[in-house]
Amino acid sequence: MKRTIPPFLIHILIGLAFLALPYIFAPRGFSGLSQLADNPHELTNFLSYLFMLAFFYLNHYVLIPGLYLKGKYVIYILSVIGCFLVIILMVVVFDRQDMLISSLPPPNPFPESMTTEPGGLPQKPPFGFELSHALFLFLVGIFVSLFLQTSNRWRQTEQEKLATELSYLKAQINPHFLFNTLNSIYSLAIEKSDRTADAVVKLSSLMRYVIRDAGSNQVPLAKEVDYISDYVALQQLRLDDTVQIEFAVSGFFNGKQIAPLILISFIENAFKYGVNPEEKSIIHITISLKETNLRLYVFNKKVRVYYNDEASGGIGIENTKSRLHLLYPNKHILAINDNPTGFSVELTLNLV
Repeated sequence: MKRTIPPFLIHILIGLAFLALPYIFAPRGFSGLSQLADNPHELTNFLSYLFMLAFFYLNHYVLIPGLYLKGKYVIYILSVIGCFLVIILMVVVFDRQDMLISSLPPPNPFPESMTTEPGGLPQKPPFGFELSHALFLFLVGIFVSLFLQTSNRWRQTEQEKLATELSYLKAQINPHFLFNTLNSIYSLAIEKSDRTADAVVKLSSLMRYVIRDAGSNQVPLAKEVDYISDYVALQQLRLDDTVQIEFAVSGFFNGKQIAPLILISFIENAFKYGVNPEEKSIIHITISLKETNLRLYVFNKKVRVYYNDEASGGIGIENTKSRLHLLYPNKHILAINDNPTGFSVELTLNLV
């Protein structure tokens, strides 16, 4: 799992790269920076780069969100052209000041080289070169801003789409599981079993979590694990002794947060495809937490099942993969092993 770079550090790196780009392609390289105090022309260039950097952030945070992404393309183009003209005007003003300073008589009476200005300073390049240089940096800033903003907008759209799908899927909760559990509780009530009250409490707790808590972006990890524990307990109640179920939990979950219902699909899948009363059915589930790394391991032996996918409900594995990709980029490792005799899932999640 790779650590993501904080956004503020990314912006610092972009700013430094933007300021360094002109000196990378300049004939004198970074040696021009040492002449900022003595060479007005170098100072003018550096200030123009700062203006370009200021435009980059103006374009990124104001013009693109407020104009381009709202379809106001003409106004956006006019605003960009206006900003470029303002920057060029500033460069011209500073350039004229450089000419006045450079016209002062040099302290050295001897003639200077053709490659230097009076005073031994490097000769100033033609204004046309500076203009093309500024235009290049200006266009780089525009394209980088557009790329970052459109990528971010795509990511937000995918998250909203998944949130809508999740809301719909949570409303179903797998109706077959719910009806079968109610039938099991009804059978216990008929038998006047001592487990009836506990089963009702677990089912109500499960429903309460899905309806009330799972609508948040983040939930306490302890609640998510309790939800899974109640789900497994109700499955054990429904299946009785026909399935060998091993469920283990370890770790200190207090203080940790997790996206709701991000683990349940793998467990639902095990009960969906690993249960047949006529065959030896085995399901193993392990949840462990070490520091900030959460590990989920689910295994089910493959058996013959007769399942109606259209009525199964639940949150599918493919949907969960998409959620993991968007909610935990570079913070999760998902390994799925599908072979003729069994199906296993191992998920490692960094909860930092």
